[in-house]
Amino acid sequence: MRSPAILLLSTLLLCLLTLACGYGSHYNPMNGAVPKINQLTPQNVIANSGAFTLTIEGSGFTSGSIVYWNTIALAASRNSSTQLTVGISAAMIANAGTVAINVHSAGGNSNIMMFDID
Repeated sequence: MRSPAILLLSTLLLCLLTLACGYGSHYNPMNGAVPKINQLTPQNVIANSGAFTLTIEGSGFTSGSIVYWNTIALAASRNSSTQLTVGISAAMIANAGTVAINVHSAGGNSNIMMFDID
């Protein structure tokens, strides 16, 4: 019969080794970098001017990146890790105003850039 002290030490050692090796932690090396937006092209449009393609330059973009037009999620085309494009419909620019643009990918959420509809 094993003593309770040996069982306790064995359990403690197993827990310490598990945590020290990274098991059970939230670390995930596949998450990637947090995306960052540096520039939007075009930087603004005229209201009711029709559909267009928005190009987003920055870093940390992945094939699963999602572009947010305010709170509307849009599927993006990844041209590279530094460039995304997304189609903007005419209905989305029917009225003048300002839109918050940000990118979400596995690494998290980007900074927000404002896009003007004049």
